[in-house]
Amino acid sequence: MSAPTTAPAAPAALQHPAALALDLAGRTAVVTGAAGGIGRACALRLAAAGARVRAVDRAAEGLEELAAGAAGLPGTVEPRLLDLTDLDAAEETAAGADILVNNAGLQLVRPLEDFPPEVFHTVLTVMLEAPFRLIRGALPHMYAQGWGRVVNLSSVHGLRASPFKSAYVAAKHGLEGLSKTAALEGAPHGVTSNCVSPGYVRTPLVERQVADQAAAHGIPEERVLTEILLRDSALKRLVEPEEVAEAVLYLCSPQAAFITGTSLVLDGGWTAH
Repeated sequence: MSAPTTAPAAPAALQHPAALALDLAGRTAVVTGAAGGIGRACALRLAAAGARVRAVDRAAEGLEELAAGAAGLPGTVEPRLLDLTDLDAAEETAAGADILVNNAGLQLVRPLEDFPPEVFHTVLTVMLEAPFRLIRGALPHMYAQGWGRVVNLSSVHGLRASPFKSAYVAAKHGLEGLSKTAALEGAPHGVTSNCVSPGYVRTPLVERQVADQAAAHGIPEERVLTEILLRDSALKRLVEPEEVAEAVLYLCSPQAAFITGTSLVLDGGWTAH
């Protein structure tokens, strides 16, 4: 008779489940799209937990403001000026990362027949191909140490579609699939991969959509928020970037070690329909 197998022990941090371990001292995190919005909130939250954050963006002024805002935090923020359409450079930037937060994104609201093909290509490059290259660059180090966290900022549009957003919806659906594949491959190596999928967040990206949506639907801008953006949300408000950052941080904690290959949805009840 073969000897009975013993299940692996839970992480030591879980011996005191009342205390959520948020100490990321000694960890290196890469956050893309870090100059503003969700990316800025994530970079600051990870640095507040002690991480060394490589803040990646193409907006030099925003990165400077981020670095100034991180002064005095337990961790550090190192600005990395980079356009993610430079895919080779993106992959190199992720080398040695313990935590990777794929956040960078862009949006254009247009009917399919009017959507510029070159913009569609750019959106897919920045929001799907660049995350693939960043994950590819980060995994060797994560695998070697037996620990890693990949968090992909998806969207409710990774789970549902809306008209006039063909490139964004396609990219986010693809990112959800990429994240699940990384989870399956990373599991034997101690690496988790998940999506955080918020509804509409109070960011410049969403604010710019208001005018685009007004033009696409032929309604005044003041009606866009209630009649278009939040129509299917049970909670009639925008998500705050800091709320999203807390979800990202949780997925990096020891308590989230068994969460992988899924999406943490912050949509105010949108997908409950």
